[in-house]
Amino acid sequence: METAEHLNYYRIAEAINYLKDNFKRQPDLDEVAQSIHLSPYHFQRMFTQWAGISPKKFLQYLSIDHAKQVLKQQASLSDAAYDTGLSGTSRLHDLFVNIEGMTPAEYKNGGKALHINFSYAETTFGNMLVASTHKGICYMAFADDKDEAFDGLYDLFPYAAYYQLTDTLQQNALQIFRHDWSHLPQIKLHLKGTPFQLKVWETLLKIPLGGLNTYQAVAQQIHMPLASRAVGSAIGANPVAFLIPCHRVIKSTGHTGQYHWGSKRKTAIIGWEAARAGSNQQ
Repeated sequence: METAEHLNYYRIAEAINYLKDNFKRQPDLDEVAQSIHLSPYHFQRMFTQWAGISPKKFLQYLSIDHAKQVLKQQASLSDAAYDTGLSGTSRLHDLFVNIEGMTPAEYKNGGKALHINFSYAETTFGNMLVASTHKGICYMAFADDKDEAFDGLYDLFPYAAYYQLTDTLQQNALQIFRHDWSHLPQIKLHLKGTPFQLKVWETLLKIPLGGLNTYQAVAQQIHMPLASRAVGSAIGANPVAFLIPCHRVIKSTGHTGQYHWGSKRKTAIIGWEAARAGSNQQ
């Protein structure tokens, strides 16, 4: 016998499939709610509870993912808007600014005219690629494989001009492995992400050295207590390893959980930071 919880799960799964199949028509709340035989009010509430975001926001994510794929094929902005089911380029512009924090033209350019310096450095936890623009650090990744690490940077800014050069911004950032954050020169970041991702990354920066937090706690801190999964995805997309301390977020069970650069490395970093925090308090 199915419980009410299982029934609700199937309804939301059906709604998600409906949105995926029909997003090019940009269905409104009433239409999607009717497809699973719920009132718009109850559907909005149930969907947000299960998915962590509203149906409208989910539709926006589907739309922008499709528009990005179209733009990658060097289509015009009007073609991308039309193929996504939007009424015109102004709606495409608003969608990109709201979700990506940039205009569709800026996304299509992929960092064109942006100069990025990058270098490799040996750290306590292995080789690291660190990259910077004139605004600040835009990328840090453990580089067990240098080519793979650079590919991750290139994917973020495919049309930028790259220079293998060490600069002061990079040197300041790498000091984090040798000194407490409070003793460092100001480190500026140049991040590319959605407003939601930026909010999550900003929250991670507030976790102190030696401290740990859970995905649920981070969701509560950004006032979205039901968005633990979305928080996990944003943490997994962190482009600045160690400096934005995604390694300080663990599961509510106490397990360290996954880490883009390896669970063993995450465990080692947590232990190392706990020892440093302890010695600073003595």
